[in-house]
Amino acid sequence: MGMKAKLSLSAVVGVVVIAAVSAHAGSNGKDGGFGGTGKGSSAAAEHTPGGTKVKKGSGDGQAAGKKQAVIAGDGEYQVGSDVKPGTYRTTGNTDDMCYWERAKDAKGESGSLLANDNVTGTSYVTVKPTDKIFKSSGCKDWEAVDPKAKGTPVSSMDGDGGMYKVGTDIAPGTYKSTGNGDDSCYWERAKDAEHGLDSIIANDNVTGTAVVTVSPGDAYFKTTGCGAWKKTA
Repeated sequence: MGMKAKLSLSAVVGVVVIAAVSAHAGSNGKDGGFGGTGKGSSAAAEHTPGGTKVKKGSGDGQAAGKKQAVIAGDGEYQVGSDVKPGTYRTTGNTDDMCYWERAKDAKGESGSLLANDNVTGTSYVTVKPTDKIFKSSGCKDWEAVDPKAKGTPVSSMDGDGGMYKVGTDIAPGTYKSTGNGDDSCYWERAKDAEHGLDSIIANDNVTGTAVVTVSPGDAYFKTTGCGAWKKTA
């Protein structure tokens, strides 16, 4: 199943790249970012140069009072000057309009693209020091993830909830999702948040009942269009 799943994801990635780039071309004129959109937590933030802001207070798994870097959910940012390399998270995306991409240059050509995704719910993405551009459109604000942060992992998850960090958001184990129709359910086990084909440990498109074991060594579990997952073992 691993080989078939990887082949099917290649097709999925191809569709995402073509459709997403086309759909979001020229989207820089959208209202959003820091001012008055109700996205993320901009009202509790201080602006810093280059489109990145620093939020006061604590977030999920963050120590109280620790400042947390935030990237506005709409914009194109130069890595190193506008945004720092690292892993970021966006959550609460409910209108299927959140799109992000990592690019190796600012030419805007198909060959510039390193990785991208359309997001429902939560997504994590790692911006690497070698990336040149990070683009986000229609997303809730991105918050930097503290690699040492600890959470309270749960044993059930929304089947359309997006990405979950293993050991922090969800507990490892075997999960089952039922009632999935028309191959709309997609799941993925990933070793990192770079979103390349090499990031994928295993994945599948499912009709009917899905059963998957999330290993302690997995970094993330992604689920879209599935019924709710419940831990069975």
